[in-house]
Amino acid sequence: MEGEEKDFQEQPDSVAEVGEDAVTSVGAAPLPPVMTEEERQELQQELAKVEDEIQTLSQVLAAKEKQLADIKRKLGVTPLNELKQNITKTWQEVTTSTAYRRTSETLSQASLKATAAFSNMGSAISKKFEDVRNAPTFKSLEEKVETLKTKITPTAPPSNQDGNIPETTESLINQPEDAPTQDAPMQ
Repeated sequence: MEGEEKDFQEQPDSVAEVGEDAVTSVGAAPLPPVMTEEERQELQQELAKVEDEIQTLSQVLAAKEKQLADIKRKLGVTPLNELKQNITKTWQEVTTSTAYRRTSETLSQASLKATAAFSNMGSAISKKFEDVRNAPTFKSLEEKVETLKTKITPTAPPSNQDGNIPETTESLINQPEDAPTQDAPMQ
């Protein structure tokens, strides 16, 4: 196992890197035997020229970025404003996209169908409750409950000829709350 790891570590990465560090990361390769000294010097000059162009382009890019920042500062454009504009622009692009419109239409249709289904279901349930209420079994049960209610509900107390409440009821009404009743034993 250790031998396999060692072989893996000794083998260089075969994928070449791309970018300004590519020349330094690859390392020096042996010169092909067919290259003359003149061709070698020509390539060295071309290499120096390309490196110089890269340096110049980096400096131009830095100057342009500085100029951009100055213009934005003068216009009052802040990073937060840029972020808001980017979000707004992205949201507009999303909402105008075909996929968004199709999804929105599909959801709208699904919503309408669901609303209709719930409405139909509610109507069916209401009709079923009405059918149950009008059924003979329910009517019989309703009559029995009414009869039971009339039997349980106390009737109005009898009144005297002159319209007064009988003495026993009147004495209970006028009795103070703290007074002991006849049912409660006194201690």
